[in-house]
Amino acid sequence: MYRRSVLAAAALSPLAAPRHASAQATTGPRFASMNMFIPAGPGGGWDGLGRAIEQVSRQAGLIGNFQFENVGGAGGIVGLPRFVAQRRGRGDALMVSGSIMVGAVLTNRSPLGLSSVTPIARMTQEVGVVVVPAQSDIQDIAGLLNAFRTNPGGTSVAGGSAGGTDHITLGLILRALGRNAREGSYVAFAGGGPAQAAILGAQVKCGISGYSEFAEQIKAGRMRALATTGETRSEPTIPTLKESGVDVVIANWRGVFGAPGINANQKAALTGFVTALVALQAWKDLMETRGWDDAFLPGAEFERFLAADIAATETVLKELGLAG
Repeated sequence: MYRRSVLAAAALSPLAAPRHASAQATTGPRFASMNMFIPAGPGGGWDGLGRAIEQVSRQAGLIGNFQFENVGGAGGIVGLPRFVAQRRGRGDALMVSGSIMVGAVLTNRSPLGLSSVTPIARMTQEVGVVVVPAQSDIQDIAGLLNAFRTNPGGTSVAGGSAGGTDHITLGLILRALGRNAREGSYVAFAGGGPAQAAILGAQVKCGISGYSEFAEQIKAGRMRALATTGETRSEPTIPTLKESGVDVVIANWRGVFGAPGINANQKAALTGFVTALVALQAWKDLMETRGWDDAFLPGAEFERFLAADIAATETVLKELGLAG
């Protein structure tokens, strides 16, 4: 069994548990403007986190104006070089990223990775969900697992970029069923929007992503949720993979990073901003609405978590034949 978040956490001290800022910390540093860089297309999880940060921080007066830039492709490694080159030394810039980029960097052997930027804070963690279009003849998770057992190559799966959490989830499912991870038919997309379109258009058999990315389609009845990837049920009516006989538990974390080359004061200001943000009741309410789990981990603790997660992800990808 692989629990990616547990693998990473095992290498850390108890300090790795999520921390909450004091309620008095809501007057944190204010920025006249913030440049928010999203290395993915609009409509996905990273974009959603960036827009949520804008919404709450502007309402609270923590930041005056936001400028967004979306550059999608290959799990973030298309946009990453642009952020590194153009925002170097800027203390008013943040990039949203997460576990998907960790896998994409390793899978694509990118010369740049999250070590090329400045870790500020892990913000959220979210379980994944396995879905099919509403018109699919696959009615439940048992039906999909049977399709994976008998014909994994003919059961196409839409998800985020190659080597990311969604791809790893498929690989772990196949291996738990006694198949080779490389037998899977994984169709990678640059963002949640294109993946949704492929699923709704029945261009693929099923999809895997963070629950919030598919939540509206599930509620509207356009997608059928078969299983989630958490330890326990996050939705009462949706079983977990584990309780369905597939011993896989995995979650997708997202966080924010500063530009390379910023000084200690600039890093402290950015860390203070996100610490003030997560203390706000409006942020807690928004997280509950979005179905995000609080995984706030700032500063040095986030840096230690990140190093452990990179090592754990590399191990899993190698075992699944997805990295060299």
